[in-house]
Amino acid sequence: MNKTEIYIGLNDQETKVQKFETSRYMSLLKNVCISYRVPFSVSLIDGGYIHEDGTYTEEKTLVLSLIDIEENTVNEIARDLCAFFHQESVLITSGEIRAYSVSEDLKIEQ
Repeated sequence: MNKTEIYIGLNDQETKVQKFETSRYMSLLKNVCISYRVPFSVSLIDGGYIHEDGTYTEEKTLVLSLIDIEENTVNEIARDLCAFFHQESVLITSGEIRAYSVSEDLKIEQ
């Protein structure tokens, strides 16, 4: 199985500050994933970024985790998020993982 993560900074590419509340970005990200019909997880982290012009910025970053999603779909999602979040770029990491589910059937016997 393959796990892909897309890192989307929340600072605007031109103003270098976050324009909207984090919850608004989170809602947009969820709507994108729903429109592509992909299962996902998302987390919020603090990070730093060096822009193409060499300036350093600290910002909140959303990390979108996708398991076993085709590369072309990942790239489409990444392009959409880059445009919708007005980013210079987004970072994609990808690698093979071992994934499995565990469940517990709780039965009460009398």
